[in-house]
Amino acid sequence: MYDRALAQLALPGTVDETGQAPPLTEPGLPTTPPDSPAGAAPLGARLYVPGAHVVATSQLGEVAEALTHTVAARGIACVYGDAGQGKTVAVHQALGLLPRRLPVRQAHIAVKPALPQLRAALLIAFGLPATALTNRTDAADRVLIDAFTTPGVLLIDDVQRIAAPELDYLRLLADAPTTQMSLVLCGAGAERTLARAPALASRVLTWQHTPRLATPQIPDVLRLFHPLWHTATDADLLHTDETCARGNFRTWAKITSHAYAALDQHPGVGADRALLARACSRLGPNP
Repeated sequence: MYDRALAQLALPGTVDETGQAPPLTEPGLPTTPPDSPAGAAPLGARLYVPGAHVVATSQLGEVAEALTHTVAARGIACVYGDAGQGKTVAVHQALGLLPRRLPVRQAHIAVKPALPQLRAALLIAFGLPATALTNRTDAADRVLIDAFTTPGVLLIDDVQRIAAPELDYLRLLADAPTTQMSLVLCGAGAERTLARAPALASRVLTWQHTPRLATPQIPDVLRLFHPLWHTATDADLLHTDETCARGNFRTWAKITSHAYAALDQHPGVGADRALLARACSRLGPNP
């Protein structure tokens, strides 16, 4: 099942943990803007350094498999895990491989939106006239219920920004008898957020945790992530992960960025423990 999920994650600039780029399939959600240069990061990814690749780890493959099933079942998924562990990247990769005929929309949510703000964000996600409808509650609700009748996916990232009463509004939309839309709710602490909205939580079909990188994965994944780590020893990479990165991919992306800059300024320097320590020193007290 994992191999099948990885095969579905074939995107430009993506390599799996064997170093192979899987054959491309027809994506449904663009994972890079159409005018982006080749090798650009997918939407939602911040790789911080030229030459970096999105690596199709086992964690990413599990998210893809979970969302494929949830969307096929027209259900609700919650993708959760600590900050920096690749939730957004994995979700965008997975949704980008849905068939083109299945629309994928993303609602951009403010911090602690009131119901009118949440309603406006949903209207904008569906390309509906938010300004005209935001304060016309009944009309806006009818339009959104109608939008949810079309099979597709609505992604809400950083769902932890939404308070329980507003989350219940999503539950009402999902509960409408005519709803065919799948919901993907993603964010650090998303599972705790939904626990405060038990009516919505009870309707979640799939709970998908995105864990940190496991220690045995670190050397191979980093060498696939960026070529500057090809000359680093396993011992140095594992020491840095134990003392600084702790399996967090975003932290490793920052370390890679600082190491890349140092090597660019001092080409004779190797990717050794001293370079790693210098890069980690730039990350502050709480990397």
